[in-house]
Amino acid sequence: MDIVEFREYCLSLEDVTEKMPFGKFAKRYDSILAFYVLGHMFCFIDVDDFSFVDVKSTPDEIADMLTSYSSIGNPINQSLKHWVKLYFDGDIPDSIMYEKVKRAYDIIRAKYYRKKQ
Repeated sequence: MDIVEFREYCLSLEDVTEKMPFGKFAKRYDSILAFYVLGHMFCFIDVDDFSFVDVKSTPDEIADMLTSYSSIGNPINQSLKHWVKLYFDGDIPDSIMYEKVKRAYDIIRAKYYRKKQ
């Protein structure tokens, strides 16, 4: 998987937008590309170092991933609740990466779609 393919996948999901919002907080974060659904972030990558994706998840799903894969870490922003970093060059297959991104999208979309109605 490469960054172009990953970006195209994220943008193919319904109502997804992208922004690079973190550079205003710290220069070192100006290469972070975040993907949003209904105005809320569900995953982000570093365009200068495409080695990981941070995704929204649930505590149970994070615990399950921690027992299944070693290519998992803490998100860039430690204060993000229920987020996990998945490394592309480790033991997580691309198909699972896409599944976790889609799951993050579904979590955020379900939460905010109800509020929008």
